[in-house]
Amino acid sequence: MATLQELENLVTQVRRDIVRQVHKVNSGHPGGSLGCTEFFVALYQEVMNRKEIFDMNGKDEDLFFLSNGHISPVFYSVLARSGYFPVEELSTFRLLNSRLQGHPTTHEGLPGIRIASGSLGQGISVAIGAAEAKKLNGDSHLVYALCGDGELQEGQNWEAIMYAAGNKVDNLIVSIDLNGQQIDGSTDNVLPMGNIKAKFEAFGWDVISIAQGNNLTSIIDGLKKAKEQSGNGQPICVLLHTIMGNGVDFMMHTHAWHGKAPNDEQLEMALAQNAETLGDY
Repeated sequence: MATLQELENLVTQVRRDIVRQVHKVNSGHPGGSLGCTEFFVALYQEVMNRKEIFDMNGKDEDLFFLSNGHISPVFYSVLARSGYFPVEELSTFRLLNSRLQGHPTTHEGLPGIRIASGSLGQGISVAIGAAEAKKLNGDSHLVYALCGDGELQEGQNWEAIMYAAGNKVDNLIVSIDLNGQQIDGSTDNVLPMGNIKAKFEAFGWDVISIAQGNNLTSIIDGLKKAKEQSGNGQPICVLLHTIMGNGVDFMMHTHAWHGKAPNDEQLEMALAQNAETLGDY
């Protein structure tokens, strides 16, 4: 098990990876990626029971599905720094013929990627299918998924949410990135969704709230609590209250950096706030 300081060092390095990836190609989504950095580090380093060598079968291990695929920079960085593929490959982000496309794809066989995600609203449905397959195969491991709060404006999510509760898919843990921002503004201004916690509970889910969604200890404790409460007849929703752009002060609390790359000067400012801890790619 890694120490808290080692995890914090990884968080800082992943932030550097994120801003460098999107800067190089002047394209990508740094805001949501930065906001979910601690979540991905906690999930892959402390929470999931995963095999060292990736295979698409996913038997006898926990699975993760990223629904809001535009935050691929953080996903790729954590996968690489968790040993799924060489860290140096991060330098190919969004380049032609790269395995690291702007939204994750499966046709190039990038280790760690189980679904092509980018068309929003589909990840929960896929995760439900995987969770039910594990039950049918006698596999007691869990299935995790992450989707954005703005993504919940897609109707397919609510069909899936209703199905999971109705069919007692209780080996499923879905985290919602609650940063209150989406590409066109705040979620409340674009399409208010009201009380998301009350909605999930009304649909029959067990809900756990993590108020400090950018605090490693809080995330680890919350996700471990979710694991402990699984298997009790209800799917579990983890409400992760995050800050978009967390760790880079001028990107925080605004939708402006949802899909915008930093220029040279802004990159240096971002890197100055996140020391190189594990070595840049």
